[in-house]
Amino acid sequence: MRGYKHNSRFGPVFIVPKQGRWHIVYNDEDLGSYHTPAAAANDAAGGHTFTPSNGIDLDRLNLSDDLGDWETF
Repeated sequence: MRGYKHNSRFGPVFIVPKQGRWHIVYNDEDLGSYHTPAAAANDAAGGHTFTPSNGIDLDRLNLSDDLGDWETF
């Protein structure tokens, strides 16, 4: 497994490991760094991340805060 992926109506959101931390990536933009993938999923679902350049807040994407709902890849 390399990370987690959640498909949304505006494209996929990824949680991927990078340099010992977990990063939320959307539209090839890094939106935050977390200690655990669960913490990243929680912030992504709540929209508590940096805002991507397209202006869409992640809380509008109906992401799950439960990693069990995310696809592993």
